[in-house]
Amino acid sequence: MQILHTLGGDATVWLTGALLVICMGLWATGRVAEIVTALLFFAMAMLFRLAPPNVVFSGFASSAFWLVLGGMVVGLAMTRTGLGDRLARSLSGHLSGSYTGFIAGLVALAFGIAFVMPSNLGRVALLVPVVLALCDAYGLGPGRPGRHGAVLAVGVATPILSASILPANVPNLVMAGTAEAQYGLHLAYLPYLLLHAPVLALVKGAILVACIVRLFPDRLTAVDAGALAVAPMTHEARRLAVILLATLGFWVTDSLHHIAPAWIGLTAAVICLMPRIGVMPAEAFASVNLRTCFYVAALLGLVATANATGLGDSLGHALLAVAPLAPDAPAYNFGILTGISAALALVVTANGAPALYTALAGEMSRVSGLDLYSVVMIQVIGYATLFLPYQAPPIVVAMDLGRVPLRAATKLTLTLGVVSLLIVAPLDYLWWRVLGRLP
Repeated sequence: MQILHTLGGDATVWLTGALLVICMGLWATGRVAEIVTALLFFAMAMLFRLAPPNVVFSGFASSAFWLVLGGMVVGLAMTRTGLGDRLARSLSGHLSGSYTGFIAGLVALAFGIAFVMPSNLGRVALLVPVVLALCDAYGLGPGRPGRHGAVLAVGVATPILSASILPANVPNLVMAGTAEAQYGLHLAYLPYLLLHAPVLALVKGAILVACIVRLFPDRLTAVDAGALAVAPMTHEARRLAVILLATLGFWVTDSLHHIAPAWIGLTAAVICLMPRIGVMPAEAFASVNLRTCFYVAALLGLVATANATGLGDSLGHALLAVAPLAPDAPAYNFGILTGISAALALVVTANGAPALYTALAGEMSRVSGLDLYSVVMIQVIGYATLFLPYQAPPIVVAMDLGRVPLRAATKLTLTLGVVSLLIVAPLDYLWWRVLGRLP
C-alpha cells in the first residue's frame, strides 16, 4: 500500500480508472451479483486508499440511497397487504375491449402504478403474474404473440416510462444523488414531471403500444370472469392506501414545503413498519431487498471517488474531444448530449449511465453554454432510450417471469429505441423550447 501511495496522484488515477472499468463491466454483464461488485468497490477503494472514507462511502449519505430503501419497504408493503394486486386486477377488468386496448391499458397501468410504488423490480414482480392471468382469461395462451406482447408491455413500460417520475426508478435516483453530491443541485418532483412526462411518458407510451401491436399482432378470443376476481380490501390495505395518497401528495407539493422526496418516502416506510398504525411487522424488514440499495450507494461512491482523484475531469475532456459541443447551438448540443447518454446506457446499462454522465455535466455545461440543470436533465431522454433488453434489469426479469424469448424482446427494444431517437428526442427538444428550458 505504501508503495502505491508514494507513486503519487497518477497511480491513484490509474487505479481508480481500473476499478471503474472493472465495476462497470461487472454490473453491465451481470457476471457476478451486483451486491458482490458493490462490496468489491468498497473493499478495493479503501484497501488502495483511493479516497477518504467519507468520499468512498458518500453514497450512503445520499438522499438517493434512502429513497431507494423507502421505496423497497413501500413496495413490500403493497405486496404483503395485497393492495398492489388488488389495484392491478381492479383496473385490468376494463381491458377486454380489444387487443390494442388491452396492450394500451397494460402500458398505462405500468406507468400509473409507478406513482405509488417507487421500485421497478417490485412493480414487475407484482404486475407480470397479473398479466399472465389476464392473458389466460383472454385466450392468449403460452407461445401466442399477444402473450409476449402483453408481458413486454409491462416489462418495457416499467423502466422506460417511469423515467419521467423522479422517485420511480434507479437511474433517476442515481442521477439525483450524483447531482446533489457534486453540484448541490436539488430536483423537485412536479417540475421534473412537467418537463418529462408529456413526451417521455405519453408520446413514448403511445409509440410503445403501436410497436407492440405491430410486432406481436393477436386478438382476444375469450373472457374468463373468474380469473379477473378482485379480493376484498383488508384493513391493512386501506391504511396503506391512505399512507400512499399522503406520500404522493407531499411529493407533488415539495415546492411548497421544501421537504426532499427521499425523506417523504423514508417517512412513509417508517409508518408502514410502525406497530398498530403500520401495515406489516418490523420483522418484515428482513425481506427487503437491500442489494439494490447497496448498488446505488456503490455507484454514487464510485463517481465521488473518480471525481476526488481527478479521473472525472480526465474522462470529461476525453469525451468532449470525441463528441465536441458548441456554444450557441442548442439543437446540436441537445442531440449530442442525448446521444452521449444513450451510448453510456448501452455500455454500462441504464442504471450506470447517470453516474458517469452527471459527473461530467459540469464540464459539458461550461463548453456547451447550456445551464447545468438542462444538461443534467437531457440525459433522462438518453437513458430512457434502450436498444437491448440487458440495459434495464426489469425487462430481463419480466422476460424470465413471462417466458418471453430474448429474440422477441430484442426486436421490440431495438425498434422502440430507433423510433425514439427519430421521433421522441426531437419532440422533447420542441417541448423544452415551449417551456423556455432551451434558448
